Amino acid sequence: MERDTPIFDRPAIVWFRNDLRVGDNLALAAASRHRSLVPVYIREIPSPARPLGGARAWWLHHSLSNLSETLEKFGAPLLLLSGDSADLISRLAEATGASAVYWNRRYDPALHDADSTLKADLQARDLVAESFAGQLLHEPTKLRTGTGTYYKVYSPFWRALEPDAETRVPLDAPQSLKAVTGGYGSESEDLDTWNLLPTRPDWSGGLAEIWTPGEAGAHARLTDFIENRMQGYSDRRDIPGVDATSGLSPHLANGEITPAQILEALKTAEAAPADTTKFRKEVGWREFSWHLLANEPALAEKNHNRKFDGFPWLDNEKAFSAWRKGLTGYPIVDAGMRQLWQTGWMHNRVRMVVASFLTKHLMIDWRKGEDWFWDTLVDADPASNAASWQWVAGSGADAAPYFRIFNPVLQGEKFDPDGDYVRTFVPELAEMPSRYIHKPWSAPEQVLRTAGVRLGDTYPHPVVDHQLARDRALAAYQQIKDAA
Repeated sequence: MERDTPIFDRPAIVWFRNDLRVGDNLALAAASRHRSLVPVYIREIPSPARPLGGARAWWLHHSLSNLSETLEKFGAPLLLLSGDSADLISRLAEATGASAVYWNRRYDPALHDADSTLKADLQARDLVAESFAGQLLHEPTKLRTGTGTYYKVYSPFWRALEPDAETRVPLDAPQSLKAVTGGYGSESEDLDTWNLLPTRPDWSGGLAEIWTPGEAGAHARLTDFIENRMQGYSDRRDIPGVDATSGLSPHLANGEITPAQILEALKTAEAAPADTTKFRKEVGWREFSWHLLANEPALAEKNHNRKFDGFPWLDNEKAFSAWRKGLTGYPIVDAGMRQLWQTGWMHNRVRMVVASFLTKHLMIDWRKGEDWFWDTLVDADPASNAASWQWVAGSGADAAPYFRIFNPVLQGEKFDPDGDYVRTFVPELAEMPSRYIHKPWSAPEQVLRTAGVRLGDTYPHPVVDHQLARDRALAAYQQIKDAA
């Protein structure tokens, strides 16, 4: 947009949503060209989006608090409002005399449609309404295969995207901002009244020990990863007992850092090409998930592979409860589920193991697992969560074949050979010898007694036999395969 004095001499509204940062924020950069601006975050009621889970709500509170402090220092306090976003934005524009409204795009289809409606309404009232990219490296509704369809297989998707992945240089934060004088026509709400934090009980203690929500926390984590854990990433990322991953997923989910900023920082990493390549592909998998959601709005509700609509899922609440609580009797599964509850996060390798266990050993619908992760993960986003669950279940795009059934014992022995991960999150097994820690039921009674383990008392027997569960799952898969 060319600089037009009448427009830029009037205030601008910058609407923060899933972009809780001041660096590499194209909407904020556009608004900062105006004489003054109004930064606003709206708790949308009613919301066109799926309500946040408890862990994401906890993170949002702290991230908004961090952003508010940052904007205050920059000279333009954050306005917090609740209600219908279209109505609030319109009234705010009228009260402040704003000439423009800027925001960064959201790619959840329901939110995208709501934004398109609002943009048309604002433009009809002779206001500038402009949206910008930033959450992703690509526009998921525009990247297409040679036949004009969207990509359903990751490898060709990444080959198509990667050459252009670094075409946009991330923007620096503005030097300063100037707030609108004379008030906004609305008082900012108290963040504490939004009740985003858990009470009675407050289960967030473990989250607070691990995470530092906010833009500064995101960049500190990125720097720490590049300097201390990037080297060897391709080999160590699958070992849950060591701190070898970036931990950037919740910061990305809340828009505190952009993928463009991450790729830019990788250029200075002193790591082997294999490590950098592998990490870039992980960033690419996130892009692929959003590509799928933008083109499949019901990704969290409907099977991508409609053959699975006839799958004979089991309704076993007792088994589902054991899985949620980390009491399945399979140590690597239980460690993962307890890590999730304690920290709001789970190692990616273990996510695959616990998801496979739920959908294949217990034959419980992947949607129930997706919903539990949505409530408990600090990095839950509508694209990665749904796409990853469908991938493991075998019903998704480019999915692991259904007959790929992770053996939880072998997975534990391969990726947690000394039992460090299990000992951390399943402390009742801490004294078990490594050779038995992933299959305590196979240990001699004397070994169990020495380790202080009483199966069925201090630690449960397996809720299902692996081989029987595998045979049952394969028979169910054959059933829908024959019916297709």
